[in-house]
Amino acid sequence: MNIIETLLKRNETFCEHDFSAALNIVPSMKTMIIGCVDSRVDPVDILGLQAGEAVVIRNVGGRIEPSALHIMSILGAVTKASGGVLGTGWNLIVLHHTDCGIKPCLTHAPELLAHYFGVPLGELDNLAITDPYESVRVDIAALKANPHLPKDFLVTGLVYDVDTGKAQAVVPTAPLRD
Repeated sequence: MNIIETLLKRNETFCEHDFSAALNIVPSMKTMIIGCVDSRVDPVDILGLQAGEAVVIRNVGGRIEPSALHIMSILGAVTKASGGVLGTGWNLIVLHHTDCGIKPCLTHAPELLAHYFGVPLGELDNLAITDPYESVRVDIAALKANPHLPKDFLVTGLVYDVDTGKAQAVVPTAPLRD
């Protein structure tokens, strides 16, 4: 079997055993997770999520950058159209990880990273790209400074260790703004 055949076979199994047409577009845990595209760091696996429990946004580095903010805005509109309110009672988790593949870009493609983050080249160091513990703090500070996000989001910063499989709360859960 080739890869596509294997994946379609897995889909058949999913349809038979796990599919639910009753899931709501608004996640049952009222949780949004922003994490990295690294295949070792799938929030569904490492946090034990079930279908319909959370919205997962994945990008390079799991960072809060312009397109992530744009996606969050669209999700707010989708939630409102579905009869919900994005923010009140919602958890927003920023999930970074150790050994992130974004680090070599600082040496090999800094211009690409600066464009990705929407910052001048000289400001890349301010984003703590090489330190996931600090980068979570940087991203949560950026979220807190964004007046367009619901102030009552409960925001948490996690770092996942790819060597141990453990996630650690680096920024404790708190409202986005008072």
